[in-house]
Amino acid sequence: MIKFGPSGNSDIFYKQGYKSPLDMPAWLRNMGLDAYEYSCARGVRIKADTAEQLGAAAKENGICVSVHAPYYINLASEDSEVVKKSFKYITDTSSAAELMGASRVVIHPGSLGKLTRDKALANIRSNLYKVLEIINKNGINVSLCPETLGKKNQMGTLEEILELCLLDSSLIPTIDFAHLHALGSGALKNRSNYERVFERIFTVLGEERGRLIHMHYSRVEYTEKGGEKKHWSYEDTDYGPEFEPLAECLIKYKIHGTIICESRGTMAEDAIKIKKIYEGLAKEHLYPLEKLC
Repeated sequence: MIKFGPSGNSDIFYKQGYKSPLDMPAWLRNMGLDAYEYSCARGVRIKADTAEQLGAAAKENGICVSVHAPYYINLASEDSEVVKKSFKYITDTSSAAELMGASRVVIHPGSLGKLTRDKALANIRSNLYKVLEIINKNGINVSLCPETLGKKNQMGTLEEILELCLLDSSLIPTIDFAHLHALGSGALKNRSNYERVFERIFTVLGEERGRLIHMHYSRVEYTEKGGEKKHWSYEDTDYGPEFEPLAECLIKYKIHGTIICESRGTMAEDAIKIKKIYEGLAKEHLYPLEKLC
């Protein structure tokens, strides 16, 4: 069964008087959610004891935790200091994730700069292999999840992410459907568009591994030239991509990974909405949810 949850904390979480991330697991459980992506996007600042307490609270409340590493990672860079810092961002996030009981760490591969895409991808491949060696040497038990990105100056097309994931069987792709939609100037318009994504994942990684993907979803605004501009809430229907055709594909391909909602300010509430859509379609198609596991 797919797990649903938010990236970070919704505005309503704070409006209801909550402040600490330690309150999130019980809050999410009470909402009917079962996943949470803790954000280290601006740096790994969580203390070890807090990470352990968050992990304990998540386990108690049946919440599956993932962690998003800092945005500053650039494994494509040819500047040794940038690469060194990127390694530290990834290893620090991975250590914090393990303390939280999280098994997945989402990473941005890097930016293009003045490099060709082929050269940038070669750099990322080499550096990703090195950081995997460091993580394994240190006995950190997490899976790195390279993410599809939504801007043309970033590395992270679907093909690039799938190629990177061939480096090691522990790597899990993070498929951000908003980013794919934005990068393709509205590429995900219907079920067949989504089907092409899943077929490609299965072709490259195989069905068994492909069913375990990590996913991000939200509505997104993109620029005239193509590329992510701004995330929106699920109620902002001027923007795509639509979730229903995605939900149909999740059922068709028997996906059982995690979907993290990245709506603007309403990520938890919208995670509930898309979860209900998914569950409703599963019943409508006579797919018992337990058989989608």
